[in-house]
Amino acid sequence: MMKILNTMSGQKEEFTHGEEGEVKMFVCGPTVYDYMHIGNARTFVFFDVVAKYLRYRGYDVDYIQNITDIDDKIINRAKQENKTWKEAADFYFEKFKEDAEALGITGPRYAKATDYIEEVKKQVKTLVSKGNVYLINGDGWYFDLKTFSEYGKLSGRTSEMADDAVSRIDESESKSKRNKGDFVVWKLVEKSEAGYWDDNELGYGRPGWHIEDTAITEREFGPRYDIHGGGQDLIFPHHEAEISQQCSAANIKPKDFVRYWMHVGFVMNPAPSKDGGADKERKMSKSLGNFITARELLRKYSEEVLRFYLLSGHYRSPLDYSDKILKQSAAAIQRISEFKRALEKTDDKVKNIIENIDINESERKFFSALDEDFNIPEALGYLFSLIRTLNPLLRMGAVSQEYAQPILEFLNKIDTILGIIPIEYESAPSNVIELVAKREKLREENNYEEADKIRAQIEYLGYKIEDTAYGPLVVSRPS
Repeated sequence: MMKILNTMSGQKEEFTHGEEGEVKMFVCGPTVYDYMHIGNARTFVFFDVVAKYLRYRGYDVDYIQNITDIDDKIINRAKQENKTWKEAADFYFEKFKEDAEALGITGPRYAKATDYIEEVKKQVKTLVSKGNVYLINGDGWYFDLKTFSEYGKLSGRTSEMADDAVSRIDESESKSKRNKGDFVVWKLVEKSEAGYWDDNELGYGRPGWHIEDTAITEREFGPRYDIHGGGQDLIFPHHEAEISQQCSAANIKPKDFVRYWMHVGFVMNPAPSKDGGADKERKMSKSLGNFITARELLRKYSEEVLRFYLLSGHYRSPLDYSDKILKQSAAAIQRISEFKRALEKTDDKVKNIIENIDINESERKFFSALDEDFNIPEALGYLFSLIRTLNPLLRMGAVSQEYAQPILEFLNKIDTILGIIPIEYESAPSNVIELVAKREKLREENNYEEADKIRAQIEYLGYKIEDTAYGPLVVSRPS
């Protein structure tokens, strides 16, 4: 039985879905005016895993991710780069796809907001006809929060608390707004301004940030679907706005719009304070200027290391960012790869002497953890427990090829879902690996003096060791 923590209820709920065997999933994608940063990447890698696991479980998953390709930030970036808004949006969308592919993300089909303008107009007009939307001349069409009594069901907020309910397109502080948190659904612009569409009823304008998502999902999925995902920062006001729009337009309750709301925690990065000292940890974001792009990190670390790092904390919890943690992830990938290589080298002539090690139980626990609200860290814990148990026996040559085969199949299943095991991995020479294992045994026995001598031998051979939470990371020293 699979369970998901639903942000709407705050409870873990048994996973069910609509049409037989089919899961409809929508995840909020990027606004394409810059490169993907590692905080965005955490959300996109996690939902890539969700889609892959559901497919592994036999579901037919239709996974859509929107692309916001018209927005004030895009227009401003285009001016900075002496491009049209479309040239800028297309350029950064291509770079986003390159980075997503480099991170092993294969799950979604992308839906560009500008391909759904007619659907946006249709939904806005429906909301106008129902009395949910009003016009501020020269500004835009706004959703009246007081017309939707269930506003705040997802975030636990109310319209009176909506001081920060101003989207990136809705920066109007017009006194004509009925409620401070009212948000724009169709932003009016001057005819000479870039990035607009004409409409006889609505006027020259472009979509509000929130309305594009519900226009996309209504056309692709209808008014109801299974999973909606995004970062925790989107719960309010973005996802509250989506609920208000779609439920008002389709005359449905919030519980009937999306079955499961899932939100990914922030990547946390110490931001510099004004005096240059370390400030408290804050979420990594472009607005704070404390972000690092996925592209930068991919120059230093492999796809598998970055995926492991992004999946190493529970998806709902904050994830610390540091070089030290990334090196721990590199060490973890190294251990898994060397474990797999050792299994592949087992001899069919070896007689197995293992007792009381049940690979089926390890596999069952791994997948049970994934079934429990995608608890990937716990699942990985079972994998590393298996590695710790079998590595000494592999070094002794006490594992038969017959016994190794189902473990290799288990590793392949893990990689199909998580994408953390490199196809090819440049390992240290066998004599270095043997010295590393010997040093680890000495450290376990608290014989640090002899362990340091082994470290010196390893360094003499051209390698260095960095001790991490996942064991020693062995890297070649620059010549």
